[in-house]
Amino acid sequence: MSWWWAGAVGAVKKRQDERAAAAEPTFQSVALILGSTGIVGTSLLDILPRDDTPGGPWKVYAVSRRAPPGWSTPPPSPAVTHLQLDLADAAAVRDALTPLTDVTHVFYAAWSSHETEDRNREVNAGMLRNVLSVVVPNCPALAHVCLQTGRKHYVGPFEAIGKIPAPDPPYTEDMPRLDHPNFYYDLEDVLFDHVSGRDGAVTWSVHRPTVIFGFSPRSAMNVVGSLCVYAAICRKEGATLRWPGCKVAWEGFTDASDADLVAEHEIWAAVDPFAKNEAFNCSNGDVFKWKQLWPMLAERFGVEWAGYEGEDSRFALADAMTGKEAVWTEILQENELVTTELEEITSWGFVDAMFNIDIEHLDNMNKSKEHGFLGFRNTVNSFNAWIDKMKASKLHPIICAKC
Repeated sequence: MSWWWAGAVGAVKKRQDERAAAAEPTFQSVALILGSTGIVGTSLLDILPRDDTPGGPWKVYAVSRRAPPGWSTPPPSPAVTHLQLDLADAAAVRDALTPLTDVTHVFYAAWSSHETEDRNREVNAGMLRNVLSVVVPNCPALAHVCLQTGRKHYVGPFEAIGKIPAPDPPYTEDMPRLDHPNFYYDLEDVLFDHVSGRDGAVTWSVHRPTVIFGFSPRSAMNVVGSLCVYAAICRKEGATLRWPGCKVAWEGFTDASDADLVAEHEIWAAVDPFAKNEAFNCSNGDVFKWKQLWPMLAERFGVEWAGYEGEDSRFALADAMTGKEAVWTEILQENELVTTELEEITSWGFVDAMFNIDIEHLDNMNKSKEHGFLGFRNTVNSFNAWIDKMKASKLHPIICAKC
């Protein structure tokens, strides 16, 4: 990981030397991560406690609705406290967060998926409201709130994409909101309403990644992990790794957001004064086509592949993977992998939605660069790196010996 300003690591090293004789750990910043087992929350939880993280040393409160499974639990750290909490339960949120009066930075990366956008709006806005109504008035040193939303800010909910007027890409942060219900807009409004009560003492940032390449034990948008499971099942059954989606998603240019890059982006905005009170896109800074990554995925798992073969050949992964639990259990046993359940490490519905978007959608990262964030990722390398990480964690088999 490389940080965005020269001397950051050196400055941290100096602070480390100055406190080397201290008997008890001291912290410059205190983070509250909401959604700590999600795909970006996992990266935040990995990066924030590191010695070279700007704004540190960091103390971290990591909040998730479910406890992380044993196979994903990081080594114990005196800097990290885990809290299991349902953010939709206002009373429970009040009881759990009221004692945390030392929080200086909030990283909100939680969300709850529902069948309708009306329900998404109600539940997700309520969750953020529950958190901020406790933290903002009760934490005197609170300095900044990071809110993570995403690309649907520009194109609308999945069920509305391509059906409602939307701006032409590349998307820029100054584009107006769409004239359509969107829970991302509600989250922003809740954020603005609560921080305004501190008369400028608390700043904010909004982060809009696109499809995120990463891995977490509890993610409803786990693309790379889901594709690895699909490929492993194809290998086990002697099947071809078939492209399930539309022609535009196969042949068109698209972009991605590395989970670690998104975490770095949010930490940058939290501690850099030039990033305050702004919304930012957050993508890797390059483009790719799924027709380029698909053969790479197939090679990693030693399977034959097939690309887009026409509209009549499209299918839903959610349907194709139904009833594959026994196959997955055999794969785990044969390869001596960590015991996992399909539903906890896959997101078939999200992958289906992503692979069936009939429009090209790209953003523009100029605003982040102009404000001082120069981070980027090579998307092909990012894709392969997350596959490697899952392999190292014994979450799936990799067949290709040279990979």
